[in-house]
Amino acid sequence: MKAILNRLTQHETLQKEEASSILFQIAKGAYNPSQIASFLTVFMMRSITLEELEGFREALLELCVAIDLSEFTPIDLCGTGGDGKDTFNISTLSSFITAGAGVKVSKHGNYGVSSGCGSSNVLEHLGIKFSNEEDFLRRCIDQAGICVLHAPLFHPAMKNVAPIRRELGVKTFFNMLGPLVNPAFPKNQLTGVFNLELARLYGYLFQKTDQNFTILYALDGYDEISLTGPARAIRKSGESTINPQDFGVEPLSEKQITGGNTVSSSASIFMSVLDGKGTTAQNNVVFANAAMAIATATDCTPIEGFEKAKISLMSGKAYQAFKTLQKLSAA
Repeated sequence: MKAILNRLTQHETLQKEEASSILFQIAKGAYNPSQIASFLTVFMMRSITLEELEGFREALLELCVAIDLSEFTPIDLCGTGGDGKDTFNISTLSSFITAGAGVKVSKHGNYGVSSGCGSSNVLEHLGIKFSNEEDFLRRCIDQAGICVLHAPLFHPAMKNVAPIRRELGVKTFFNMLGPLVNPAFPKNQLTGVFNLELARLYGYLFQKTDQNFTILYALDGYDEISLTGPARAIRKSGESTINPQDFGVEPLSEKQITGGNTVSSSASIFMSVLDGKGTTAQNNVVFANAAMAIATATDCTPIEGFEKAKISLMSGKAYQAFKTLQKLSAA
């Protein structure tokens, strides 16, 4: 690792094979915490390259506990986090709205590292069981329309990194990897990223796969559609700009979609929205992100996806998806 760090501090970059090899060595416990922290810090100081990202991704996917859910043709809704915006759990709520609209979801997530409350924090608080047992996960996606893939259970190789990430408390390149390493290898992927440069990098990476994908970046810095302004969407067919008016809604202010600094307050907002008691702003931002997931998986238009998302929530189907998952977790 000393030689690698010396090279990196001289502004050299890694080849794909080197990046992959380093991840394997980290997984084997070959490096001490100080070396790993130094390695992570390099990528806070400069942008990651496509080859580095590809190498890290390949290693994590090779090392993961894979799960076969291909018969359900699921979609994953997973953002990088790290945008520093302190929103409520928009992508997690959007996942249940998407499931309620009849699109199967394999939700990859983790505890918050750079934010107060990640998807796993709020779901665990609400009684959702984390498991890597295939039978349980298949029952969940079959009956509830959604299953939760809690990252640490599927990426045991990263146990040497988790405490270091917690202690650093800032976004690292593992934030960038989260949406790229779903252990179910879903056919469809909706991913939000925290800057436009990373969105383009993701675009190059996903173009090399056979996945249907949409990559989102709000131009004012959110890793999802925020409805506070325009967002860029990158798909296989090209790039486009999405405005609130494209969904037939008014722009929002930042404070209308903040909330959830603690796990309990996040869970309260989460259940309020699912129970049909969310504010118009909260509902619309969730509908917009679910719309993009539904459009990605079913090839409908975003406005059609928005209407399907509204029906999912207002009919109680999204709430039912959550209650079914909660019931299966308690069994």
